[in-house]
Amino acid sequence: VQLQASGGGLVQPGGSLRLTCAASGRTFSSGAMGWFRQSPGKERDFVSSISLSDGNTYYTDSVKGRFTISTDNPKNLMYLEMNSLKPEDTAIYYCAELTIPYPAKVLSWGQGTLVTVSS
Repeated sequence: VQLQASGGGLVQPGGSLRLTCAASGRTFSSGAMGWFRQSPGKERDFVSSISLSDGNTYYTDSVKGRFTISTDNPKNLMYLEMNSLKPEDTAIYYCAELTIPYPAKVLSWGQGTLVTVSS
């Protein structure tokens, strides 16, 4: 499976971005997918995940109400809609293939995309 994240960039506090993860080599018919992020000097942390079988979603507390995870299963795409962005959301965001959505168990990682929230 190859995963490619895109959509990062520089945005002002309060702004929005949509990240996309394109998957090749698998179908979105079972299992789960998720987003993680890593800030400089910190561990890679769970952000959000989605079950591909029932659509259940999971979020870390700091992004609840601001971020929305979704998929386009026929196109093998996963999205992370990020609203009301804060400077502390600045990180490299990685998409991942998961065995289970929560607690997330990673099968494979994609390349990251950098999100910078700054005025």
